[in-house]
Amino acid sequence: MKPVSARNLHSQVVQQLGQLIVGGKLAPGEGLPREDILAEKLNVSRTALREAMKVLVAKGLIESRQRTGARVREAVHWKQLDQDVLAWRCALMPTDDFVDKLVEMRELIEPGAAAAAAKRRTTAQLAALKGAYAAMEAAEDLDAWAEADLMFHETMLQATNNELMVSLFTVIETALGQYFLLSASKAVDFKAALPQHEKVLDAIRHKQPEVARAAMFSMVDASRRNIQRRR
Repeated sequence: MKPVSARNLHSQVVQQLGQLIVGGKLAPGEGLPREDILAEKLNVSRTALREAMKVLVAKGLIESRQRTGARVREAVHWKQLDQDVLAWRCALMPTDDFVDKLVEMRELIEPGAAAAAAKRRTTAQLAALKGAYAAMEAAEDLDAWAEADLMFHETMLQATNNELMVSLFTVIETALGQYFLLSASKAVDFKAALPQHEKVLDAIRHKQPEVARAAMFSMVDASRRNIQRRR
């Protein structure tokens, strides 16, 4: 393990240990070194280490017991939608299994969100969605496309006027951004999904919930097939 600098010790310890756990270098069931030994390896105080361990316990990555010490937990116990855990998984991405689960989550959330946006969007929200689509249309490289694509989906979720839906997006934003980049990179033409986005936009513009739902489901399904075809 690399020594941690004096700056932002607590955060850096969380990041370092979290990445080792999520990356599998510290396996489920594996015990961590004693507190004094681990603090020395990381070149931090035991106080900073204890604070970092509390964060990792809260994220479900480790469990700490008085007699047996700290131990890595199985992935089923991790707070999978925690922003740090998602970011660590994305940084080590993409595993086929994780991508498949992201697609499944999109299939469950986004078609319904598109239908809700078609019912409830305001004139201002429609204008913002048009702006995101225009940015996708104007994108000259993959990074610009992925950024505009993420904005389109974020704007659509905001147009549901459902604060729970919007909050969910803020949690999974990192993972979706990586997914959109991956999906576009696997396409022969990174703008290949533009017509599908236009169908969603048109359905929301004309307030056609079921058309918007079907168009979004078709978009997600095409993205899934595109990634699977090129594995």
